[in-house]
Amino acid sequence: MKSTLNRRKFLGTLGAGAAGLTFGSLLGSGSARAQARSKDDRGPRFLIVLTGSGGASIVDGCLAIRASESRNAAAINTYPDALVTQASGSPLRAVDFSADAVGPIPIGFTANQSGFVGRHHSQMVVATGTGTSVNHAIGQRRAVTGNEAWNGRTLQEVVASAYGEGFPIPNVHLATGTAFTERGTDDSLPAWVYGEPVADPALWPLALDGKKGLNTPNAALVERARILRNERLDPRSRFQQVFGKSPRIQRWLSQRAGPQKAIEDADLISKLMLFPDSEQYPLSRYGLSPSPAAARVREVFPNFEKDPLEAQAAMAFLLLKFRVAVSVTLGPGFDLVLDAEGGVRAGLPDGSMKNTPIAFDFSHQAHRQTQAMMWDRLYRVADGLITLLREEEYGDGESLWDRSLLYVATEFGRTRSRPAGAEDFGTGHDLNNGSLVISPMIQGDRVLGGVDADTGLTYGYDPLTGTPDRGRNMAEVNLYAGILEAMAVDTSGSGLPSVPAIRGNV
Repeated sequence: MKSTLNRRKFLGTLGAGAAGLTFGSLLGSGSARAQARSKDDRGPRFLIVLTGSGGASIVDGCLAIRASESRNAAAINTYPDALVTQASGSPLRAVDFSADAVGPIPIGFTANQSGFVGRHHSQMVVATGTGTSVNHAIGQRRAVTGNEAWNGRTLQEVVASAYGEGFPIPNVHLATGTAFTERGTDDSLPAWVYGEPVADPALWPLALDGKKGLNTPNAALVERARILRNERLDPRSRFQQVFGKSPRIQRWLSQRAGPQKAIEDADLISKLMLFPDSEQYPLSRYGLSPSPAAARVREVFPNFEKDPLEAQAAMAFLLLKFRVAVSVTLGPGFDLVLDAEGGVRAGLPDGSMKNTPIAFDFSHQAHRQTQAMMWDRLYRVADGLITLLREEEYGDGESLWDRSLLYVATEFGRTRSRPAGAEDFGTGHDLNNGSLVISPMIQGDRVLGGVDADTGLTYGYDPLTGTPDRGRNMAEVNLYAGILEAMAVDTSGSGLPSVPAIRGNV
């Protein structure tokens, strides 16, 4: 569909959205930061959490089963041999699949996994696992807390604590409406490590400056108004007199006095601006300018105005490039996303549906088609991010991607059974699954554990070596600990197990 952001709305947002910072933005950083020390003194590592909401099934991706390999091929979720490919010498698989419809939705599509796996398999690891809940919210939370493994800290919070010093907003949640982005339960952490939620990534930069984007009053007057508010109006207000000593109010005031200026001084309203200066988006008329990286980002994610996931991915890159954050979380929502320039009455050609209703969970109605379309969607976004991060120099011959780890998080898998030989069928939630991790910081091209071709269920591995172990199931904590170990986070005193298999003995 065409973007609903017209010129009038954009100009209105310039006037209103830029008038001040959000409360959450101010709490996203702090001047005095007590943090866990990393094992790596060369600088930060960066975490990208890409969510597969609804149950991204690993046996419909990297661990797909060929029909010829299974004694129960017609009764479980196996694929015709011709649809399953592998890169030369790699254990990781890909399914290229097309269909004329997605269950009851008469929109065709073509999904390609082999291109992505062929380009990135050397930096991909699949770690099998068995979760502890098939409830969406609970499963999502446990996927990022390791089932409350470290006092309820999320992966995003731990990485922000370890590497976020000096970053304006270390932990940014670009996905919304999901428990993958809930705050952890460890109140001993400083407020700046908790995630900053962003409802509209493309327009969010307009909220990161209280002066720019306003033709009147000028910046000097805004500063004078702030001084008047801070020194005279607030102290005399009845609210301040009653609640001024509240720890929450004191924290708010301290954050407003420090980080607000730091965020404005960093000129994030310009660095993160995706829109070009044009008649439709008259930035220069309001004293604004596009990000110096915006043109290249728009080349990689050209549909950021129409597709919420592309907007999230575009902003995620800018946040990492300009050292605003060390942890970004993004992912498809549960809303239907269509790309139909002429509107639905003009017909919907193949490829018009970008996001199925309820994302991966539409597998209840159409398992194979949903999994194919949504894995293709995740791969496309991951490919774009990796491309941009590889182009961005970090220093000393390293790219920004060389210091990044992308974790495809999902809450659970899907049931494996199907009506005999059916190509169109629905599935339920299943605890058994596996997760995908992509990074130059791991020994890639590996499957930790394996899949039983006769049942479709995955089995575990030795956490030290990664050797498959059919008698072992891996819990959420294993993946959680392994990701932190791969990112060289100091977990001493956490009680976490050692899982060097994720990182690899390299």
